[in-house]
Amino acid sequence: MRLRAVLPPLAALAATLLVPPLLTTGSGAETGTNIPGLRIMVPNTPGGGYDITARTAAKDAEDAGLNHNIEVFNLPGAGGTVGLSRLVNERGNGKLAMSMGLGVVGAVHTNKSPSTLADATPVARLVEEPNIVVVAKNSKYETFEQLLADWKKNPRSLPVGGGSSAGGPDHLAPMLMARAAGITPKSVNYVPFDGGGELLASVLGGKVKFGVSGIGEYRDQIKSGELRLLAVTGPERVKGFKAPTLKETGLDVEFTNWRGVMAPPGLSGAQRDKLVHFVSELRRSKEWKKSLRTNGWDDAFLPGEKYGRFLKAQDRRVDTVLKELGQ
Repeated sequence: MRLRAVLPPLAALAATLLVPPLLTTGSGAETGTNIPGLRIMVPNTPGGGYDITARTAAKDAEDAGLNHNIEVFNLPGAGGTVGLSRLVNERGNGKLAMSMGLGVVGAVHTNKSPSTLADATPVARLVEEPNIVVVAKNSKYETFEQLLADWKKNPRSLPVGGGSSAGGPDHLAPMLMARAAGITPKSVNYVPFDGGGELLASVLGGKVKFGVSGIGEYRDQIKSGELRLLAVTGPERVKGFKAPTLKETGLDVEFTNWRGVMAPPGLSGAQRDKLVHFVSELRRSKEWKKSLRTNGWDDAFLPGEKYGRFLKAQDRRVDTVLKELGQ
């Protein structure tokens, strides 16, 4: 993910991976990807971006013959830092990975987590996607401009929900939108939820006036008409939908989110390389490429140490942005 709207100088990073020699026995071993007993932890509730990414990755890996019987489980709490603490405590466990993203970076700061991403092992950044602004089908707002006009008049009266705590993508996006619109960020009534699944129920139930989340999380609800898509935060419109970008509506904001994979600390070089290679082969599979198209995700692959450097830069930038926004 890139914080284009936050600090524009963050540039895209290219990634290359040296592939270890191929093995010759079956069940994924021919590409050296089989990790018996592999588990993927999702540090928020079912239905959110981390959850969808993890379950899609597990299914695609199995369908591609890269691994078998991958278990995906949820361990929500404190914006993802409960899961992060669990990951850090699993030192040396090369059969555990965690799906995560910018939300965990921010939650470490806002929750003053004793465990940080620097304590874990970076495996790879996988995808990038724009955030979206949605309302329930029975909302009076037909366009983003109508919503923005009321939001400017009385920001506190229009609660906005997001599937991340302060510092996460669903929090940063509306704060940047508010600042660009001349709304004091401190006056924004932001309501955090532990993942997109919890947020969806509150948008549909009218507990928040609008929601900010990832396109991949709500694509089906938008297509079915349960949700109305008003705008996207990325540089381009989302293919298959008519909603404008924020810049097209007059707001000088461009923002995208990212997701990746972490592993416990204390892994051997062989354990780390095995996980990186597994994710690399997943990324090359036709199954994963199809899922990218289906979910509206952009390939943002960045392996190993390069991903680690990216995370350090993201941590510094999130800290700066939170201070700028008075959070």
